[in-house]
Amino acid sequence: MTRICSRVAIVVCFAASAVAQRGAPIREELAFAPYHASGLYKIGETLGWTVTPGVSPPTYNYKWTVRRNNAVVLKEGTLDLSSGKDKIEIEVDRPEMIYVAVEAVGVEKPTGGNTGRNNGRYAVGAAVEPMKIGLATPRPADFDSFWNGKLEAQAKIPIHPVLTHADNENAAIEMNTFVLDALGSHAQGYLAKPAKEGKFPALLLLQYAGVYALNAKSVAGRAAEGWLVMDVDSHDKLPSDPSGNAPKNYALVGDTDRETSYFLDMYLRDSRALDYLMTRPDWDGRTIVLMGTSMGGQQSLMLAGLRPEKITAVLVCVPAGADLNADLHGRKAGYPNFPSTDPKVMNAAQYFDPVNFASHIKAPVLAAMGFIDTTSPPGGIFTALNQIPGAKEPLPMIESEHNNLTPQKEKNWDARSKEVLALLLSGAAFEPNELK
Repeated sequence: MTRICSRVAIVVCFAASAVAQRGAPIREELAFAPYHASGLYKIGETLGWTVTPGVSPPTYNYKWTVRRNNAVVLKEGTLDLSSGKDKIEIEVDRPEMIYVAVEAVGVEKPTGGNTGRNNGRYAVGAAVEPMKIGLATPRPADFDSFWNGKLEAQAKIPIHPVLTHADNENAAIEMNTFVLDALGSHAQGYLAKPAKEGKFPALLLLQYAGVYALNAKSVAGRAAEGWLVMDVDSHDKLPSDPSGNAPKNYALVGDTDRETSYFLDMYLRDSRALDYLMTRPDWDGRTIVLMGTSMGGQQSLMLAGLRPEKITAVLVCVPAGADLNADLHGRKAGYPNFPSTDPKVMNAAQYFDPVNFASHIKAPVLAAMGFIDTTSPPGGIFTALNQIPGAKEPLPMIESEHNNLTPQKEKNWDARSKEVLALLLSGAAFEPNELK
């Protein structure tokens, strides 16, 4: 799920990248020390990095390009490490994200790098007053009426839940698959809970991009912690099925019209899962946590805005799909990489963009963003967060590309999300740490 992937083969590339990441460590010839360790700067400050040789001595010459929101070139240069160090710096005059691409020159197939791709490329990123980044495109005037109409139509359809026992290795866990009737399709996934009487806080898990079998063991693990867990497949298929009838290029299906977009049924299935969850007598009636990574984060922010009335907290890592019209406004858009040259696609995309659901979110939000992420650009994530009227906790991961490429750079997300989940499971409130 990287920008070097073709749009049709995006899921295949996502899997390949994830597999490659589990291999040998990638050689890093360059090391970057930011002027501000936080990666955060004020307007008018000089932001930059001191560059030195990395663990491996440099074997290539490198050029660098500073881009505003990874789209508008602001400055270029070459590295000179003959004295043992060099610097890359720039002064900025507006709220924005800064992305610096550093590439080997004069080499046909360079290796190494810090972006998880072993292609000789490096990147560093910084944020300039990111909590002031605003919408690139106005919210459609009929956005709410469109979605209210869809929810009203779905509400007329009985849920008709069908649960089927699913084997698991933990006798203390009760696990089933579920099928729910939704508007135009069926919501499917895993449902798990402690195998005992009682009422439990609920955790609704939304899935990252791709077509694959869901991880039943992970769901069982959450139930073992004490959660009533629903893991919702992004597609209308049995969660144990690695493919079903879902097209691999699903994100492009019907993308010219809000009525035919693949994301319409996906979002309605998510809402239907929430409908069912709230009917469960073993739900404690108080706590519902939405959680997801990448496209799962996209769905989590959407659902928190579409159905804000019962959501307790939202925990998302590198949420995708935010600021889908960015390419039209001097910003770089990410997944699902809709073609910005097609006005119909760009218009339809606005109805599925988390930035347009965010203003309705009432629950506190924890959101992690990678400063060099090209799949879920951080500028879009900050744009979405800045529309949320309530409390939110941005969690900058200044050295991180997308989660499948540089998972070792996301330890702060791992630690903070674990801490917040423990709080919520105990019945305590999540109070976000606001970004100063």
